[in-house]
Amino acid sequence: MKIILLGAPGSGKGTMAQKLTSDLKIPQISTGDIFRKNLKEETPLGLQVKDIMARGELVPDEITIEIVKNRLAEADCANGYILDGFPRSIVQAEALDKFQQIDCAINLDVDKEAIVKRLSGRRFCPDCNGTFHISSLTDAAVCPACGGKLVIRADDSEETVRERLHVYDVNTFPLIEYYTKQGKVLTVDGNGSIDEVYNRILAVLNK
Repeated sequence: MKIILLGAPGSGKGTMAQKLTSDLKIPQISTGDIFRKNLKEETPLGLQVKDIMARGELVPDEITIEIVKNRLAEADCANGYILDGFPRSIVQAEALDKFQQIDCAINLDVDKEAIVKRLSGRRFCPDCNGTFHISSLTDAAVCPACGGKLVIRADDSEETVRERLHVYDVNTFPLIEYYTKQGKVLTVDGNGSIDEVYNRILAVLNK
C-alpha cells in the first residue's frame, strides 16, 4: 500500500507513520528526517538547506522531488511505503504522479493552537537524538535519557512554528482538494491520544 500522510507540521504524521510502518511492514519516507540527517552530517545538501529550514521555509521543489524520486526507487519500497512530509505542494504532487501512483492520502485534522503548544514545547537532545516535551520533563534543560543538554530546535520556536503553519496553509492545504478530486483522501480527527488517533486511521484503512 502506498500512503501519503497529510496534515500541518506537528499534527502527528511522524508518530502515525512509525506505527503504520511497524504494522504494515513498509518503510516510512520522511523528507524531514532525510534533511535533518544531512544537516547533522553537514553534507552539501545539509549546508544547502540549513538556512532555509531555520527560517521555517520549504526546501525548493526540485531538490525535494529528486530526493524522493531516488528514495522510492530503492528495493524496500517495492511493496509500498508511507510518505511523511511529501508532497507539500501541488507542484510536488503533480511531479509524484509522474513516477508513482499512491493508493490513499490520510489527512490528520488537528487544532492549530494545539499544534503551536505541542511543537514549541519540544526539546531535542543532540547527544542521543531524543525528542521530549516539557510537559513530561522534570528539568527542561537536561535529557532524561542520557543526561545531555536539551535544546530547542530552530524550527520548533513559537515564531517559526506559526510561520510553518502559515506556509502550510498557503502551499500544502490545497493538496487536500487535489487528492479529494482523485477520490483518495481519508480525513481523520487528529486530536486525542496517540492510540485514539491511530485506531481511527486503522478504521478508515480497513474500510
